[in-house]
Amino acid sequence: MNTTFEKILKNPVSIIARKEIMDNVRNFWIILITIIFAILTVAMSAFGAYFSEGWQDLGMTIALMMSIVQLLVPIIALMLGYAAIVGEIEKGSMNTLVSLPVKRIEIILGKFLGLGIVLTFSIVVGFGIAGIIIGIMVPDVNYIEYLIFIAATVLVGLVYLNVALFFSTLFKKRSTALGGAIFLWFFFNMILPVILMGIAFAGAAFSDILEGTVPEWYYGIQLINPMSVYSALVTLNVEGVLSSASGAVQIQYPSFYTTWLMVLILFVWIVGFLLLSYQRFNKKDI
Repeated sequence: MNTTFEKILKNPVSIIARKEIMDNVRNFWIILITIIFAILTVAMSAFGAYFSEGWQDLGMTIALMMSIVQLLVPIIALMLGYAAIVGEIEKGSMNTLVSLPVKRIEIILGKFLGLGIVLTFSIVVGFGIAGIIIGIMVPDVNYIEYLIFIAATVLVGLVYLNVALFFSTLFKKRSTALGGAIFLWFFFNMILPVILMGIAFAGAAFSDILEGTVPEWYYGIQLINPMSVYSALVTLNVEGVLSSASGAVQIQYPSFYTTWLMVLILFVWIVGFLLLSYQRFNKKDI
């Protein structure tokens, strides 16, 4: 048992992952982001006390937090991953690393594993602390739904982390990789939703859209956007998100929108860009 554990610790993937964890956990902004997650979540729940008889439950808090998560989590993931490869190439440390008996696939997996643990830790601890505080203040908390929300947030964060890792293997300078990562965030959060909405308005009457009778093909093309998949995954599993839509455009997902399909799509994004990162890094001259 101990021998197996020692082999795991001595594995190049584990060594690289531990290095990434130590390098990033010491960063003040990682701690700051974790605190921000907790403060914002608690604030969203407590904010409802000014408009109702008490704190908002976790379901309603999640509904309020989703828009903030969709902005913050991709930025954090992109900032973690954009310099993972190109940064070490610029510093010259990658030359030393590849000269060792380490395979390039092990470098990519180690980077992903280490950075993924840092990102997951930040999300789980930040939202976990907030969940405990809200659980104390609000009776009958549905922690299953809250855990689903956290898990979905981790998944979409890993999607953007792998995309950032790919950008880090694609460009020769950190500044270019950072610019590509920022553009990608802007594209998925600002440009693509407008394009897809324009397609919907072009293919269906405006009154039909307001009534929630959006054609199924529109929901199909929405699946190319990981943020839309994340939103659907949370909405399908957290009752408070659906109930918060009252007074707005009602969400009526088609029958093919299932939890497992959303999870599968996010995993395809994660694995797909991990493979692309390895393929690009394997051909890169160091």
